[in-house]
Amino acid sequence: MKQKVFVSGIIPEIASELLTKHFEVTMHNDLRLLTKQEIIDGLAGKDALLCLLSDSIDADVINSNPNLKIIANYGAGFNNIDVAAATLRKIPVTNTPKVSTNATADLTWGLLLSIARRIVEGDKTTRAGRFTGWAPLYHLGVEVTGKTLGIVGMGNIGRAVAKRAKGFEMRIIYYTRTRLSLEQEQELGLEFLSLDEVIRQADFLTFHQSYNPTMKHMISVKELASMKPTAFLINAARGPLVDEAALLAALKNKTIAGAALDVYEYEPQVTAGLEQLDNVILAPHLGNATVETRNAMAVIAANNIIAVLTGNKPDTCVNADIYK
Repeated sequence: MKQKVFVSGIIPEIASELLTKHFEVTMHNDLRLLTKQEIIDGLAGKDALLCLLSDSIDADVINSNPNLKIIANYGAGFNNIDVAAATLRKIPVTNTPKVSTNATADLTWGLLLSIARRIVEGDKTTRAGRFTGWAPLYHLGVEVTGKTLGIVGMGNIGRAVAKRAKGFEMRIIYYTRTRLSLEQEQELGLEFLSLDEVIRQADFLTFHQSYNPTMKHMISVKELASMKPTAFLINAARGPLVDEAALLAALKNKTIAGAALDVYEYEPQVTAGLEQLDNVILAPHLGNATVETRNAMAVIAANNIIAVLTGNKPDTCVNADIYK
């Protein structure tokens, strides 16, 4: 009998094409997210789970299937999965890293330029028929070239954002838990500072580090108050890094000039009141939402399942210690 794979949501067709060559595949063919019980029901009798970043795969889900052999997450992050529970069962958990780098860096720059030049606000104005013609003081934004970019988190995405910043002749300051080598800093034109100093000095502050619960509300009332009143905050990493209630107050009070968000503290819910402000851009988690990247993610997830169910090690295992 063929081994069985459960896919908890619609993903690019290339994944099904790869998996159905080897296994029996059941896919939840709807954009609606499954409930916890629906995931448990769908997983029953299956050998592998290909889940979405938006699915919560806790110990109950994992332990509901004694024959589960792999959990392949469709996403670079994996904080939606109880990795410890999977590790206890020696179930490999895989993700889809690196392929999101360029798409997310591009999106970050799209957000940064849009909030600096008030492009989204201008689009709304034009569509509403309120544009009456060019004028010297009409709809002024701020320039990006020559400003200070503060990057928190200098992994693959942070470095890609920094590379793009060089084209804007920016001063690039950064904070990360593990400082880069001097050679890397010189190559990218980076200046390492404390987190407090990066927050205080940045004209544009952007986040790109991985998330764990200790980082919740890394940016809250104190940090927002220490930012320049002319500064902009961009979050395309993880929503809980930013205290959205504090951000709402800071935007209303003009403590900072503006913000551009692609992720949210209570995603998919957005803190009420943010949607009413013109000095914030709200994107629906578009970080790696390109055809090229989503296809590449599907291939990685499918190949990880194929590897495990055919007796091999997956390429991108986040709990690789189970193989020692």
